[in-house]
Order: sequence, then structure tokens, then C-alpha cells
Amino acid sequence: MPITLDDLRRYAVRRTLFRPTTIQRAIEKLGFVQADPIRSPARAQDLTLRHRVARYRAGDLERRYPDLDVEEDFFVNYGFMPRAAHALMHPRGGPLPWSRSSNTKAAALLAFVRERGEVHPREVDDHFAHGRVTNFWGGSSNATTHLMTLMHYRGLLRVVKRDRGIRIYAAHEHAPRPADRTAERAQMDALVDLAVRPYAPLTRLGLAVLVNRLRYGAPHLRGDLRGALKRAKERLAHARVDGDDWYWPSAERLPRDAPDDAVRLLSPFDPIVWDRGRFEILWGWAYRFEAYTPVAKRKLGYYALPLLWRDRVIGWGNLSVEKGALRAQLGYVSKRPADPSFARGLDAELDRIRTFLRL
Repeated sequence: MPITLDDLRRYAVRRTLFRPTTIQRAIEKLGFVQADPIRSPARAQDLTLRHRVARYRAGDLERRYPDLDVEEDFFVNYGFMPRAAHALMHPRGGPLPWSRSSNTKAAALLAFVRERGEVHPREVDDHFAHGRVTNFWGGSSNATTHLMTLMHYRGLLRVVKRDRGIRIYAAHEHAPRPADRTAERAQMDALVDLAVRPYAPLTRLGLAVLVNRLRYGAPHLRGDLRGALKRAKERLAHARVDGDDWYWPSAERLPRDAPDDAVRLLSPFDPIVWDRGRFEILWGWAYRFEAYTPVAKRKLGYYALPLLWRDRVIGWGNLSVEKGALRAQLGYVSKRPADPSFARGLDAELDRIRTFLRL
């Protein structure tokens, strides 16, 4: 049977909303979970994982991170990924050469971190800015944090845990880079497959944009981006639907069965809604993340969560906690469904959110 937009829509929903499992397995199945610091009513990574992890509570990823085989780093965006996949990006260096001064400071900081084992940015700032090398460092905690962020990006440091949301760092060692172009190509292809995993099915344009974003996660491999895109189109499953080319992992088959009646409020960065161009094709309206939009220009709200019912995104919700109670303001693209199963599903979803937030 020919593939239709209905098939692609159902597939986009079903493939990432797998049966809830452990945090480790969920991240491995997704390949990557985007992070965001805004908490409204919880961080994006928690809002994403609560649909895919059994008995998940807000903050569980941060609490359990030190015991997981997971790394926090920049990929196509900033987020969390399996450690084995993370190793494909390193050692990566940076997009621009460092100055001699930055190299000197980074070497001193790295030696300090290796001596301590794990460090809080405040410890580094106290040691260098207010200790024995005041003139050398300059006394700015912002400069300290900025340098550690750059060192983390370059792979010199890794995040070992967080203390009240602040990254705690340790030194990071990596295997050497591949010695030949064939090995580098294989590494790049593996990164492309990893990026496709959470976001398929992708349009031709969506795939090109996603592959291009790997210039940030693997800047040392960016010279092969065009070749990587070409190889991906040859490797991935493909179909032309309503005049556009669509791509997805070749081992996966599109589901034909009907979706369940579940109602879900998704993170603005959930794999189902991340690709805004695909969103408009599959659901026929434009979702926009408006946290950084001036209040007067907002149409959906500060942190509107896309509202999924069955295999349709039919609206959005803004959630807040006031005096220990969950407050939900919902909006709909057309009108609220009259089907009783929607009302039951929505009540069940709001109850799950209360449990997730420990209300």
C-alpha cells in the first residue's frame, strides 16, 4: 500500500513513545534528549523522559546522572546521550583556535581539576582569582565559568554531576582520533544515524538541517557534511509522499494500527515536535516556542506544551504550580474535542503530571 501522511504522522508519534522503561534504556533508545534550563513546570529533559521512563519524577535524571552511562554535552543541541555515542564526537577541539593566553589558562585549570578530581566552578574561581595567581586570572567568576564551559565543549572536562543545578566537572580523557578518512567517514555516518534516531521521519529539508547541525557536535568532521548527507539518503529508508521526500531508519517499518486514546502534554523540545517544519506538515498548524518572545507578541504562552491526543497535536497547555496545586490553561487549534475519551485522557494526563511533580 502507498505511504500516506497519516502513516507518517502515526509513525512519528509511535516510534518514540515506546513502552516506559529505565532512564538508561530510554536515553539509549532515543539516542539523544535535549536539555533546557527553564522549569515551567519542569525542565525539558524531565518533561521528555516522563513519557518514556516508568515512575519518572521531575529531577530524576539529575539525581541519578552520576550512576548512568550517559554524558551531558552538545550534540545537535545541548543535552544527554549514551556515553558510547558521545565518544564518537571526541576529541573534537573547537571551531576556532585558542589564543596563547587561553591555552595557558586552560592548562593551569586542567592541572588543578586533575589534582582535585572533581571541582565546582566556585572552587576554581576561589583558587585562581583570589589565591596565588590573582593577577593571572582576573577575579571574574563569569570568566571562570565561561572557560570551563569551553573546556567542556572541547572535551577537556566532563560533567560528573550537578550541585543545585551547577555543573561539577572532572578531567576527561579520550581515545585518539581515527587515523584515516575511512574511519572518520564511519564515525560521521554513526553520528548521522544517532541524530536521525529521535527525529525520524524527516523531510528532505529536515534531514539536511539535522546533518548540518553536526558541525557543532563534531566540528573536526564538518568537512564531510555534504558527503555524510549523500550517504544518509542512500542508506535510510525513503518514500515520496505528497510531493516531498521522507527518510527514516531502514530497519523500521511504519505502523498501520490505530493509535491509542492517550492524551499527552509534550515538552517544546520533544522529538515529536522538535522539527517545526515537519510539525506544520503533519499537523497543519505552526507551533512556536515563545519563552523569549515579548509578552505582547505571544500567541500560545510563555512555555506552551504541545497537546497530543491519539496521533494528532490538537492544541497546547501552559502549566504552573500555585500554592501546591497544578494550574492548567489549555488552548486548541480549532475547538476542544467532544469525545468523552479525550476528557478522560486529559484528566489522566493531569494526574500523571501531579505525580511527576510530587504535588
